[in-house]
Amino acid sequence: MPFLDAVRLAFQQIRVQKLKSFFTLLGVTIGVMFLIAVVSVVNGMGRYVERDFAGKFLGVNTFNLRKKPDVGGDYSEEEWKKMERRPAVTIEDAYAVRDALPRGAHWAIQDSRWGQPTTRYAKGGPQVLVEAATPGLFAIKDLVVRRGRAFGDQDAMIGADVAVIGQEVAELYFPGVDPVGRDVLVDRQPFQVIGVLEKQGTVFGLSLDRQIIAPFSSSMARVTRSRDNGLYGVVVQGANPAEQASLQETVREVMRRRHKLRPGAPDDFTLESSETALAQWLSLKRYLVLAGIALPAIGLVVGAIVIMNIMLVAVAERTREIGVRKSLGARRRDILGQFLAESTALSVAGAALGVALGVVLAAGVRAATPLPTEVALWSVLVSVGLGAGVGIVAGVYPASRAARLDPIAALRSE
Repeated sequence: MPFLDAVRLAFQQIRVQKLKSFFTLLGVTIGVMFLIAVVSVVNGMGRYVERDFAGKFLGVNTFNLRKKPDVGGDYSEEEWKKMERRPAVTIEDAYAVRDALPRGAHWAIQDSRWGQPTTRYAKGGPQVLVEAATPGLFAIKDLVVRRGRAFGDQDAMIGADVAVIGQEVAELYFPGVDPVGRDVLVDRQPFQVIGVLEKQGTVFGLSLDRQIIAPFSSSMARVTRSRDNGLYGVVVQGANPAEQASLQETVREVMRRRHKLRPGAPDDFTLESSETALAQWLSLKRYLVLAGIALPAIGLVVGAIVIMNIMLVAVAERTREIGVRKSLGARRRDILGQFLAESTALSVAGAALGVALGVVLAAGVRAATPLPTEVALWSVLVSVGLGAGVGIVAGVYPASRAARLDPIAALRSE
């Protein structure tokens, strides 16, 4: 029997026995639906973490020179205490790194701490991240000023006490007035607002719109205590990911030389890139994807068992039909192909329905919860492939039983 005829005959049987077919494919449908939904949640979280976290918090194609890691890492208490004893990254370290970088690489000092701003337009408000930075930070972090302007080299050269503020700072500390041209006080030190950043959103619950950035050469460096406590970090950006490794080696050589580390001695500083910061998440993501496939697989196994039982019943109910077909010249492989096509069509139909329901479920999760979801194309292809595989595996035994039936005995059956 031609393949297309077998498929057409299979779908005719599904249409004739709609209710039985529905319950037959239910297991596969549920399994695939949860596979699509779980993988969508994991995929959405992955995109959120890798794009928003790496892009907004760390910057694209960047790495940070720090005393110790700022994000992630599976460190013991002893390791963490050891890193606390490391020498601070100083202002002199930062400028030494700048002088060693090749042309085309970008660099910025970023020092920060939490502070309590005040203005004459608001009574109190939440703490915000106050930052002392060199002008290059705006380009490296892709910070866009929506109103006013960013501070530049001239502001940095004269140490102007000017600041660029985030959206929430503007709304909370300058309600009803344009903040540009007005003063915001941090530790009683006035900074004139010259720009307001466009909305940045949040990363892991941290609002990036609650920040005040002033030139590193301004009074903000005293607020962040850069000279006393060392720098929060030095940000280095390459033109592309391939340049990262050579830039990191350049910075490593500079720091090892400045810290007088002997050959073989471990680094007493951290070069933190988005890859190292997200290493723990990427490892966790692999386990989540495997769990997302393994758990729905239980539903697929149940679906395969149901399909096999239903197909065995179908063979028993249609024994006479099989006998008639064999007496009219149908070969074993025709009967085998017919029942295999039927079980596969059932399973693929169940998988297709599961894909549709999984997409709807993922959209529902995205709308009803803070979890980001994104349907992965590979999960759809795997689901359809699994559906076909389950149908074939589940249909082999019933189909072979049908193919082996003796036509005379089959014609005598009631």
